[in-house]
Amino acid sequence: MNERFYNVAGHVFSLNAGRHDNVIGCMQAYEPFAVAPSDALVFSLRIADKPFADEGVVVEMRQQDEGQEIVVGRQQSGTPQFEFWLHGSRAAVLITSLDYRQGDLYLEGDHRFGINNALMVMYALATADKHTALFHSSVVGCRGRGYMFLGVSGTGKSTHSCLWLKHIGGTELVNDDNPVVRILDKGEVRVFGSPWSGKTPCYRNVSYPLRALVDLRQAPENRIWRLNGIDAYIAIALSVSGKRWERRLADGIHETENLLAQMIPVWHLDCLPDGDAARLCCSTCSGGEL
Repeated sequence: MNERFYNVAGHVFSLNAGRHDNVIGCMQAYEPFAVAPSDALVFSLRIADKPFADEGVVVEMRQQDEGQEIVVGRQQSGTPQFEFWLHGSRAAVLITSLDYRQGDLYLEGDHRFGINNALMVMYALATADKHTALFHSSVVGCRGRGYMFLGVSGTGKSTHSCLWLKHIGGTELVNDDNPVVRILDKGEVRVFGSPWSGKTPCYRNVSYPLRALVDLRQAPENRIWRLNGIDAYIAIALSVSGKRWERRLADGIHETENLLAQMIPVWHLDCLPDGDAARLCCSTCSGGEL
């Protein structure tokens, strides 16, 4: 059996390639997270050996971004279905169990794109009730602490991380697109690298205690202030992936976001793409420790 096991943020999942030995070449980003076989899985994904048979689907959501599209829906039987499209061509179809713990992936186009999206979607859904959140964020580690930069696409999250790398000593990139944040049993909040890092190949199996979340906005000057209450919650919620129209998942996501808003300082940074913005953000969010 051509099955591989991976551990991301303490959650183990598996990929069974079946007869598709060629897809293992698509999995280099996952190698830092490879672990020994385990029975304690949050989910398992199997690549199907037969073509996908369309049975009709009720579409619940479509999301497009830079030539990529995900179509979320349910078959007539209620079975969850996800379609992953790249530049107008369907790359893969994912069919999952109702609890998102088992999935079958039907590859049609770009294998790497299809596998990455299927694993990322199943991870987000299967861990939604485990105080775990997959963020759309860029994150750096600096002298033992993690700092996450939030904002809509094009805000400058990656640019701000690069400014920290250039101007703040002791900084390293943890992940540039989809880090994982987890609230551990003893109340510690940590941010983890993941196999999903967008256009930047940063697939690091590292983690840091999370010190701050920073919501970015491009502006003609550098200013920073603390967000509290509902403002902090909204900044977090806008950056967390999830299927919020499904009650069980929504409750889990909300609980995690609410706890994070209470436990971790959330800041808003109006900024220019310059070193002063990085230094202001660093000195404020670290409390002068750096």
